[in-house]
Amino acid sequence: MALQRDIVIIGAGFAGVWSALAAKRLISLSNKQRDLQVVVIAPEPFLAIRPRLYEADVATMNHPLRDLFDSAGIQFIQATVHNIDTTGNTIQFQSTTGTKASIKYKRLILAAGSQVVRPQTVAGIQKHAFDIDTISAASKLEYHLDRLPTFPPSQSRDTIVICGAGFTGLELATELPKRLGEKSGARIILVEGADEVGPELGPGPRPIIRQALEALGVEVRLGSPVTEIDASGVHLASGEYIETMTAVWTAGMRATPLTQQITGAKDTLGRLQVDQYLRVPTYQQVYATGDAAYALVDTEGHHALMSCQHALVLGRVSGHNAAADLLDESMIVYSQPAYNTCLDLGAFGAVVTSGWAREVKVSGEVGKKVKTYINQKLIYPPNDAKEAINAADPKIASSDELLTEMLITVQ
Repeated sequence: MALQRDIVIIGAGFAGVWSALAAKRLISLSNKQRDLQVVVIAPEPFLAIRPRLYEADVATMNHPLRDLFDSAGIQFIQATVHNIDTTGNTIQFQSTTGTKASIKYKRLILAAGSQVVRPQTVAGIQKHAFDIDTISAASKLEYHLDRLPTFPPSQSRDTIVICGAGFTGLELATELPKRLGEKSGARIILVEGADEVGPELGPGPRPIIRQALEALGVEVRLGSPVTEIDASGVHLASGEYIETMTAVWTAGMRATPLTQQITGAKDTLGRLQVDQYLRVPTYQQVYATGDAAYALVDTEGHHALMSCQHALVLGRVSGHNAAADLLDESMIVYSQPAYNTCLDLGAFGAVVTSGWAREVKVSGEVGKKVKTYINQKLIYPPNDAKEAINAADPKIASSDELLTEMLITVQ
């Protein structure tokens, strides 16, 4: 017999954690703690601090959740979901011990995130490329980097190729000189198929990014995508072959495959199109949030990005609305018109931009202080359950207000 729960949340990333806390907040405010149950199902009992996986000491980039969930009255099931039956309102999962079970829901929140895309058109990518998409993957790369000095000196050993000059690729490429040390003599090459670095970041911060790459000695190859990766190097469409023992793939993300089990419109990244309340239109009992949701953020036609910044708010709104739906309370329309970015540039500093036009606000040392504050404080949920539930209010300060506060704090 399947378990029965009121609100089931798949995923314990930023959106999943804040969905659970926001749902619990409204349930508590309505004095319905004994009537409505919230359960989170995820493979691991911690929040992976994914925005920091380009840094060193990757094993520390997680935030334990069991005690927080227990104190907040949120049930946690450590398992992997394999099947979603939207007709029977049932999901099937498998625990870490191999036990299979199912659970029925009244409201489902899909918050299972996204994963790096490894295109089949790039030969050898599965076998020979590293990535930093998960703690496990980033730890594997870190172990490999630590072992590089034990290999005989060679061009292949001393060359690292980052495949993809988007947000993740840029942060990793600019962080590596510090991680490897000045004496390593490592050659870092950033490869991008587009004609500019950070193509999705726009022209605003690009001069600063170029300046940082040059100052840190990072080489750039533009307009020539990777076609093949083998044990000894990387092949580019231009015909260039770069010898390397370390190819890191950072090009492109796609929503969790679980979105494909839910009928409904999806974008090119596999995200489920949702309404203003983050419900999937074809199934009113199902909500999608975080990287699984293709959600409008404003009236200008902008959609949420696969980013921590959007997941933090998407999670709060989806959790609140799933609970409100069951409690006959008013739902909240998801809106997040303010948009800011903070790109780490290693020892060069960081660059902070404002708005969808990516207007540069600060850079260098001040930008680095903002980035450090975000990475080491802002994105972590409180350990205290009462504080965390209070912080799950979906009507939180906007990104612009938070940026203003941070700039005042760090200057």
